[in-house]
Amino acid sequence: MTGFLGIDHPLIAVRDLDAAVERFRALGFTFAPQSRHPWGTSTCIAIMDRSLIELVSIYDETLLDSYAAGDFRFGRFVHDHLREREGIALTALNSDAAETDTALVIARGITCQGTIAFGRDVNRPDGTPDRTSTTLKILGSPEMPRLSNFICQQHRPDLIYVPQWSTHRNGAMSYSQLTIMAEKAHQHAVRERLAGLYGEQSLFVLENGFGARTGRGAYVVTDQRGVERRYGTLPGGVNPADGPCCIAAHIKVPDLDRVAAILAENAVTATIGPEDIRLPDAAAYGNVFLAFSATGMPV
Repeated sequence: MTGFLGIDHPLIAVRDLDAAVERFRALGFTFAPQSRHPWGTSTCIAIMDRSLIELVSIYDETLLDSYAAGDFRFGRFVHDHLREREGIALTALNSDAAETDTALVIARGITCQGTIAFGRDVNRPDGTPDRTSTTLKILGSPEMPRLSNFICQQHRPDLIYVPQWSTHRNGAMSYSQLTIMAEKAHQHAVRERLAGLYGEQSLFVLENGFGARTGRGAYVVTDQRGVERRYGTLPGGVNPADGPCCIAAHIKVPDLDRVAAILAENAVTATIGPEDIRLPDAAAYGNVFLAFSATGMPV
């Protein structure tokens, strides 16, 4: 069993999937072959330990309203996000028991719009065709749509966590942290949502913010000033007044020197510190500030 609803993958919505994949590859990530969801989004994933980097885009607008869960339509949700800007549209939470975990968060006041069960056609590394099987429990947040989540249970993990696609030059292991940008007026609502997902006992205080520990990795919440102090100037099109959003992702690695060498090799601008390496050009990575961390400690 994994820890309770660990960070599985934020969905980074991008307009040009091929170009985005190449920029991430220059950071030392290995990507599985591109595939498609039945609701009109195309996807490419870099597989880590029970977590993924997932880049998504749109391949067929006629499918966007299929696979509904209540009033939630996955393809339409991503499409509407991309009409506004690139960025993390919503975040998947890892589960080995989706029904049980959903009941727990509902009991703490989180709304579940419904269930989506689906599969994607994939090819194994040897070329053999197969099909994934996944259950999603949609935990949308109408008030803070970019902080929407879905509980994700993989019934065919052998088709997801494939060793050939899980070895990265940069040594990426898992998410250590996602940073939520929320102005002071919105932080109470963000705190209530995180408490609903993980319980009051998961919350902790940070200078100029707070956070919540998940079953794998942590959320950290700060305002625009805190984000820019940590990472750099917000990319154009990202407006804190539009509401809270996930703006940065820290990826745990075993060797920062290895990461620094890859970045230097590919002329990637980076800020190198004793415990992490941060990339200030969020626009290059789907309006997400990326960081490589030597530890899992929230900052």
